[in-house]
Amino acid sequence: MPTIGSGLRLAALATTLLLSSAASAQLFQQQPQQRTAAPRQPPAAAPAPLTTNAPRPPASPRAASCHGGASFDKVLADMKQRAASEGVSQRTLAAAAPYLVYDQGIVNRDRGQRVFGQIFTQFAGRMAAPYRMQQGQQRIQTYAAAFARAEKEYGVPPAVIAAFWGLESDFGANMGNLPVLPSLVSLAYDCRRSEMFQNETVAALKIIERGDLSPSEMIGSWAGELGQTQFLPTHYFNYAVDYDGDGHRNLLRSAPDVIGSTANYIATGLKWRRGEPWLQEVRVPQNLPWEQTDLSTKHPRSKWAAWGVTYPDGKPLPNDDMPTSILLPMGRTGPAFLAYANFAAYTEWNNSLIYATTAGYLASRIAGAPPMRQPAQPVAQLQFNEIRELQNLLVRAGFNVGKVDGVLGQQSRVAVKAMQQKYGLPADSWPTAELLARMRGPGAQAQPAGAMIPQAR
Repeated sequence: MPTIGSGLRLAALATTLLLSSAASAQLFQQQPQQRTAAPRQPPAAAPAPLTTNAPRPPASPRAASCHGGASFDKVLADMKQRAASEGVSQRTLAAAAPYLVYDQGIVNRDRGQRVFGQIFTQFAGRMAAPYRMQQGQQRIQTYAAAFARAEKEYGVPPAVIAAFWGLESDFGANMGNLPVLPSLVSLAYDCRRSEMFQNETVAALKIIERGDLSPSEMIGSWAGELGQTQFLPTHYFNYAVDYDGDGHRNLLRSAPDVIGSTANYIATGLKWRRGEPWLQEVRVPQNLPWEQTDLSTKHPRSKWAAWGVTYPDGKPLPNDDMPTSILLPMGRTGPAFLAYANFAAYTEWNNSLIYATTAGYLASRIAGAPPMRQPAQPVAQLQFNEIRELQNLLVRAGFNVGKVDGVLGQQSRVAVKAMQQKYGLPADSWPTAELLARMRGPGAQAQPAGAMIPQAR
């Protein structure tokens, strides 16, 4: 799911990955069955009766401090008034009313996301599995006309669209099974992301007003995402397009609409650069200046070639000025990639480095790239408690690592690189037992680091 929504639905899959437990379960399903299109129903003219898809009567929510102690009903009334001022009719508000109820369970779920630990090769091995590559290629053949149109209009290659489609919902098989309106209004009342979800609630009402979906059709993830590429309502409203010509934008059941809308979001919202690559595997020499290996550092391909970087089969890189970065998701002994300007679209879609790298890698596989080379030896990985200890030591050294949670996020990686440079260690942003021992101080003994981080728990 794009940008903020992805971070909500996906809780941390270390070392930088944050994936929610619910969405993780959806993503790790077996091979999906393709959904067939079903006729849509127009928005109801009056409040729909509560069905199995409608929420149950809520418990009384606690007064939210960010709303000055105002009740949920008061905050909801304000959101309705705002929606009306932005063109949502009373007819639409009446149709949505049975679903605009508070659910404390959603708020608890949002605050209680579990942390999962998995290194890049493990995560990519599952998420970029051969069956997803094959099904992505099959979808490109099945919907060739829609993919060709999307590439012509937006410049986004079919493999890029198909990779997100596969990762987000297994091509529509796992879109979530909860009514999204209760999730949106509950998270809008909660103080953690109140403003964001007030905007999402209003956008959802605008989708109903436009006639794309009825309230009862708005079934998705617990965090309010909709459709086969899991758009938050603001993205749905702003970027969804009607590619099947039925006059509606249906990202739940229309594959052409999904393809066109995803391309529009990637091109328009994420600023995709037409005709340029995104991610390519490379082989790096052992004497590479590791401090240069970071997404924030860019050099022409010719410079990387001069430093000994090649394609995996040993063929030289092009001797040109195209700016690129070297990406080492598991440090200098793990896989290495050449990241282009278009890779920024992946980190904007989901700011988890592991998710973004996996999505880019899967797209390259769907486009015909061979499987990535596996490390010659298991990459040493600090245990959860060791990473958390390292984060505490980095905080004491004056670095902002974000939350001290035992998960190696981007801020932690930046701090690790700085300390590696300080101690004269290879500055590849990957924490090691040696770095931890140095930071513990003179005479400290490094605890043994596990070769693998434990499976998700």
